[in-house]
Amino acid sequence: MSASAELRMDQLASDPLLHILSFLGFRDLIHCSFVSRRLYDLSKHNPLWRSLCCKHWLLTEADRLQSGASWHCLFRRYYVDLGRYLQYYPVLKRAWEQLKVFLQQRCPRMIASLKEGATEVELNDIEVQIGCRLPDDYRCSYRIHNGQKLVIPGLMGSMSLSNHYRSEVLLDVETAAGGFQQRKGMRRCLPLTFCFHTGLSQYMALEPAEGRRVYESFYPCPDQTAQDPSAIDMFITGSSFLQWFTAYVHNVVTGEYPIIRDQIFRYVHEDGCVETTGDITVSVSTSFLPELSSVHPPHFFFTYRIRCVCLSLYQPVCLYHLLPVCVSPCPFRIEMSGAASPEASCQLDSRYWKITTSDGNVEEVQGPGVVGEFPVMTPGKVHEYASCTTFSTPTEYMEGHYTFHRLANKEEVFHVAIPRFHMICPPFREPPVRTNVAASYASRFDRDEFCDGDGDDFGEQRGINMAGRGSSDLRETSSSWKHDWQYAKRQND
Repeated sequence: MSASAELRMDQLASDPLLHILSFLGFRDLIHCSFVSRRLYDLSKHNPLWRSLCCKHWLLTEADRLQSGASWHCLFRRYYVDLGRYLQYYPVLKRAWEQLKVFLQQRCPRMIASLKEGATEVELNDIEVQIGCRLPDDYRCSYRIHNGQKLVIPGLMGSMSLSNHYRSEVLLDVETAAGGFQQRKGMRRCLPLTFCFHTGLSQYMALEPAEGRRVYESFYPCPDQTAQDPSAIDMFITGSSFLQWFTAYVHNVVTGEYPIIRDQIFRYVHEDGCVETTGDITVSVSTSFLPELSSVHPPHFFFTYRIRCVCLSLYQPVCLYHLLPVCVSPCPFRIEMSGAASPEASCQLDSRYWKITTSDGNVEEVQGPGVVGEFPVMTPGKVHEYASCTTFSTPTEYMEGHYTFHRLANKEEVFHVAIPRFHMICPPFREPPVRTNVAASYASRFDRDEFCDGDGDDFGEQRGINMAGRGSSDLRETSSSWKHDWQYAKRQND
C-alpha cells in the first residue's frame, strides 16, 4: 500500500472512534489517552465518563450538576475516595438505595435511624483499635451508611411472640468495635447486629480461627453439654458481608419478609407451599428463632405464619400462625371479607397437625380450637392468635387442617387444608474439638444428611439452608424460661 493510501488516526472521524471507545473500561480508556494527542482528546469526552460514572458510582445528572464538575472529573474524584471498593460499591450502593426507597414507603421511621457513612480515617482507626483488618465489602457498606442508631425497631429484622420480643440493630462500626471479641471460643469476631431485649447478636469472623471461616457471619450458640464454656456452636448466616447484607435486602424489598406493625419480620415463604380448599387458599411461611435454640442439646425453635385467602370474594381471609420449637407464638390472623355473604359465616372447631421429623418420627396432634379459642368468622371480622411448638431435630415438616362449621347450619362441617411446610434450621458448625459428652448428642444426627463434608479444619457444618439464625452469647436465655414456654405451650394446645 502506498503512503498516500495509508489511513492516519487524525483522519478518522470522531464518531466511529468515540463509538469504539465507549466499549472500553475506564482503565483501557486511560491507557488509550497515552497513545496519541487525538485519542487523548477523545478519551476526555464527557458522555464516555458519564456511562462509567453511572456504572461504577451510580451517579445521576443531578449529582453532576450539584458537584459542578465534568463527568471525567467526577469519576476521578470518586475513584480517589472509593477506588479500593470498586467491585463492591455499585452492588452495595444499589442495595442501600433499594432498601431506603422501600423503607420510605413501608417503614419510614427506620430511615431516620440510619447514620451517615464513616470516613476512611475512621475505619482505619477502628482497624488499629481491634488489631484486625476489616474486609473491603464491610468497609464499603459502612462508607455508605455507618449502621444505624441504637433504636427500636432494628433494621435487620424483628420477631414478636406473646411475651418475647427481638429486634436486631445494624451496629455502627464504633459500637461494633467496642464489642469485638477476644475471649476463647469467639476470638477475632466482630458483632454485626445486636438486640437489646435478648442480647442476640450476629458476628463476623475476621480471622479463620476456632472452626470459623474468615469473614463468614454467624450466630454463636453456646454448647450447653460441653464441660468447656468456650465450646461455641455456630449457626451460619452468610459467607461474606456482601452476601449476608444483599441477600437480606433482597428478601426485604421483594416482599419475602413481611412488614408487620412497621417492622420487618424474617419469615421465609417456601415455593409451592400453597393449597386451596374450595374458596379458601392457605399459604405458609416460616422462620427460625436463634435465641431460643441450641445445637447441644438439640433444641430448635421455629415460627410459622399461615395466610388464608378466600378466593371467591377476592378478599383475604388471613391466618397468621407462628410456631417455634419450644416457644414460638405466632400472630394468627383470620379475616373474612366484609363483602362475604352472611351465610358464609363459620366457626373454627378444631385443629389437626401431622408432624414428621428428619429422623422419620411422626406425631399427630389434634384438639379443640386454637390456643383455647373458637373464633367465629363473620363478614369483616379479624381474629389473631399465637401458638408454639418444639423440635429436637434440625428439620421437619408439618401439614394438617382446620375444621369449621357454618353458623347457619351446624351440620355443615368442612376442613380447610394446611399445606405441607418445612421448618429447617440454618447450617450449623461445631467447633473442631468437643467433649465426649457433646459428641454423644451429635451422634443423634444423620451425618449423611446434615454434614457439609468440607473438612475438619473448620469444624463440622450441618443443616440444610440459611432460612434461620443462631443463638446469642451476650445474654443467655435461661433454661427455666424455656421450660416456662414449654409449659405454656402444653396448656394452650
